[in-house]
Amino acid sequence: MINHLVAIVGPTGVGKSGLALKLAQAFNGEIVGADSRQVYRYLDTGTAKPDPRELSIAPHHLINIVNPDEDFSLAQYQELAYQAIDSIIKHRRLPLLVGGSGLYIWSVLEGWSIPQVPPDLEFRHSLEARAAEVGEDELYQQLVAADPIAAQRIGRRNVRRIIRALEVARGAGITFSQLQRKQPPPYDTLIIGLTADRAELYRRIDLRVDKMIEKGLVAEVQRLVNMGYSLDLPAMSGIGYRQIGMFLKGEIGLEATIRQIKFENHRLVRHQYNWFKLRDERIHWFDIGDEVEGPITALVKEFVSKSN
Repeated sequence: MINHLVAIVGPTGVGKSGLALKLAQAFNGEIVGADSRQVYRYLDTGTAKPDPRELSIAPHHLINIVNPDEDFSLAQYQELAYQAIDSIIKHRRLPLLVGGSGLYIWSVLEGWSIPQVPPDLEFRHSLEARAAEVGEDELYQQLVAADPIAAQRIGRRNVRRIIRALEVARGAGITFSQLQRKQPPPYDTLIIGLTADRAELYRRIDLRVDKMIEKGLVAEVQRLVNMGYSLDLPAMSGIGYRQIGMFLKGEIGLEATIRQIKFENHRLVRHQYNWFKLRDERIHWFDIGDEVEGPITALVKEFVSKSN
């Protein structure tokens, strides 16, 4: 099992975590999270974070590692992910890189050389104020002009990443995409992708959002506010938290909030397929409408036995 790494990718709500738990049990594995919101403590329900039972089934890494008001960068994530993967391999166990964050997944699998440009809070605040004043699209067009490759990767809706790319270009003197050269890590990697018919994905997402509300997502966001965490924090900008924050401020009703959360998750699915393309030959795709556990288990078994 030396230097083997299995990645499980795909859109939100497709069942990546459940598959990872089964593979971890079958192959003496440990799970390395690749979720940009599960890294934050106290953000549990809205991030679909593993519950205590799931955490007891297999060791998990890169979950609950920073407070909501602490900065956490892609460079930090990549470094910690490599540390976790190397440690798992050292102990002769199988690392399973699992998540739907394309930035996190590909930064690890492709070995991105991530710019080490420290945050410029004054510059960030000026761009945030500009986005609030004239709209996020102006910032996106600014990035298109400065770095079209990064703009295409990031997308026009991710204001935080747009600001970071502009910040890097300003601080480094060259573009974000130029700095992101790649040197693949020394792992023998198998990438498994889970997918489903779009209507089925949306149905699963809507059901999951309803369950999050039932499990107390509103109370969770209120508790975070009571703990002193501002709704304006980057950690609180994720889908679900942002909309519940608007509800708590009286800007929108609960039914409209729930509809908006579902809509934004549907939009997220479309964005995730830009990161994980069905035509990407590196990814072994499985449609969850079929029986997938047996074929995937057989594929992983063949993969880990090749060089043992």
